[in-house]
Amino acid sequence: MVWIDTDMGFDDILAVMMVAASSKPIAGVSLVFGNAPMDAVRANAAGAASLLGWRFRIHTGAERAILGGVETPAHVLGPTGIPTRERSLPEADALPRTDALAALTAWLEGLDAPGEILALGPLTNIAILSLARPDLISKIASVTWMGGGATRGNHTASAEFNAFADPEAVAIVLASGVTLRVADLDLCRQVLVGPEDVDTVRAVGTSKAEILADLLGAYVDIALNSGRNAMALYDPTAAAAFVAPDAFTFQEAEVTMELAGTHTRGRTIVDQSPRAKPNALWGMRADARRVRALVLDALVEAARA
Repeated sequence: MVWIDTDMGFDDILAVMMVAASSKPIAGVSLVFGNAPMDAVRANAAGAASLLGWRFRIHTGAERAILGGVETPAHVLGPTGIPTRERSLPEADALPRTDALAALTAWLEGLDAPGEILALGPLTNIAILSLARPDLISKIASVTWMGGGATRGNHTASAEFNAFADPEAVAIVLASGVTLRVADLDLCRQVLVGPEDVDTVRAVGTSKAEILADLLGAYVDIALNSGRNAMALYDPTAAAAFVAPDAFTFQEAEVTMELAGTHTRGRTIVDQSPRAKPNALWGMRADARRVRALVLDALVEAARA
C-alpha cells in the first residue's frame, strides 16, 4: 500500500490519478502547504475528490515549514495553486479536519509489512513524523519524493521549490535513515506534455474532459508563456517512478541540503563521487515515452469515467 503526501496542485492531482489507476492501493493522503496556503490546498483536494470520485481519506498536515513561514509559487500558479484556462475544479464541501500525523502514524503502526510513501510537496509532514516517531521509520520501505535539483533550481537559481519551501525538513528526512528516492527537476524535465495532449483529453468529449483539458492547458501554458513549447511533468514523473520503477534508473548519492547560504539556501548538493557516503537514491534517467503514456492514459481514463 502507498501513502501519498501532497500540496495538491494540478500535477499532484495527475500523480494521484496515476496511482489510483495502478494496482497500488492508496491507504490515505496527507496534505501539506506548498503550491498554495493550506486553506487553498484543502479546497483543491476536496474539489479533486468530488470530480474524480476519490474515496480514500484525506488528512490535514503541516500548514507551515519546520521553522515557520509559508513559501508558495503564487507568482506562477496564482492564489489557488491551480491556474486554469476557464473551467475549474468543482466547489465541494470542506474536508473533515483530521490530523495527518495521527493518521499516518496509525497506518504505519497497523502494517504487517513496510509501506511506501509518495511525497509530492515540501517534506514537512515526513520530517515531523520522523522526529515524533523515529521508531516507525523501519515501517517505511521507501519515500519517493519529487524535489531537489542536481544542476539548477526553479524557485531560485539554486533551489527547487519543494526543497526551498522547507529545507530543514529535507535535512531531517535525509538524516532519518529512511530510504529516499529522489525524482529531481532534471529527471522530471525529461518528460514533457504539450498542446497536443490537451487536445487528446478534450477529444474525450465529456464534461469532466472539458475540466481536465482546461486545467492541463493552463499547466502547459506555464511553459508556453515562458517561450517553451512543452511543460515538464513534475509530480507525475515521481508517481511513475513509484508505479513503474523499471522505467527509471536510480543511482546512490550522498545528498546534502544547504540551509544557510545567502544565495543557495534550499539547494540540494548531490555527490556521486567515490568518496560519497550514500544516503539517497537519485533519479538519473526516465523512459520518457512510457511515463508520458502512463500520464495520458490516466487522464483519458479519468475523463471517460
